Amino acid sequence: MFKGLFDVQFRFSKIDSNGDPLVVLKQAVDWELFRPELSKVREKERLSNAGRKPYDVVLMFKMLVLQSLYNLSDDQIEIQVLDRLSFMRFLDLRIGDAVPDAKTVWAFKEALNAEDRARKLFLMFDAFLRKNVFQARKGQIVDATIVKVPVQRNKSEENDRIKAGEGEALKKGWGNAKAAQKDIHARWTKKHGKSYFGYKDHVAVDVKHKLIRDYETTDASVHDSNHFEALLGVDNTSADVWADSAYRSQAHLRNLSELGFREHIQRKGNRGHELTEREKSGNRTRSRVRSRVEHVFGAMLSKAGNLVMRCIGEVRARRTLGLRNLVYNLGRFAFLSGVAG
Repeated sequence: MFKGLFDVQFRFSKIDSNGDPLVVLKQAVDWELFRPELSKVREKERLSNAGRKPYDVVLMFKMLVLQSLYNLSDDQIEIQVLDRLSFMRFLDLRIGDAVPDAKTVWAFKEALNAEDRARKLFLMFDAFLRKNVFQARKGQIVDATIVKVPVQRNKSEENDRIKAGEGEALKKGWGNAKAAQKDIHARWTKKHGKSYFGYKDHVAVDVKHKLIRDYETTDASVHDSNHFEALLGVDNTSADVWADSAYRSQAHLRNLSELGFREHIQRKGNRGHELTEREKSGNRTRSRVRSRVEHVFGAMLSKAGNLVMRCIGEVRARRTLGLRNLVYNLGRFAFLSGVAG
């Protein structure tokens, strides 16, 4: 047990000597920027003044940032904040301060579902970036990553009804306990011969800063290219667009030309037409830029360890991935600010 203030300060000094990225993140971001939108969560008038005063909305938001950054469950984030000095410092909490419990964290996240508030927070921060030196530059890269959710153990007839669009009707017959554990919106997909169950995070990243400029959430079965043009921003300083071969089609090439973009989409060979040496060389050249989006997905994995979601349903998936994309941008902004500084 700590004996006094200097014991805590000594422990913080040891943490800082090993490099604490949360210090940089906390100092770089103006967290009050998010308060106006977050405060809308609490706009519902309280029926009584009795009971404990709600936790500050910015504190709750920062807890969600930690949760997303380290891929923690609601129970785990409560325990980690109680246990880790670096987390407490990031939240401006002292040893004796009350810490929001798992149910409070869950309830705050659920409140963000209304009006797709996670996306509003994402767009708010993107507007801040554009006003503060970090405009979208040097073109954009579009890609998607699969985000797994726990596999559902449904009967074959249940799966058939879900695929037929009867999932909501099916849930009504399950009862509350079973329905709460069933995701009727996630879908299966295959990649490189392996099967995955979950959702996709479709993103557009600017080449200069490697910041996510827009995103879309779908179930995993939706083809990567379905949201191609919709993700492209018209305010990038360059008309260049990079993407892998999954996005290459005559329709997309025609649309890009009509919209005034310059395509840099990977070529793909097939049995009837193998790539020429020139086409292979072009792919290697394009990959030098296109691979920057892999750095984005890699950064999301670096602390979280994986991209598995614990939430159930499309609405919560949109919220979770919206927050995850925002948290990536917060961290990237903190890094870029440090480099610029």
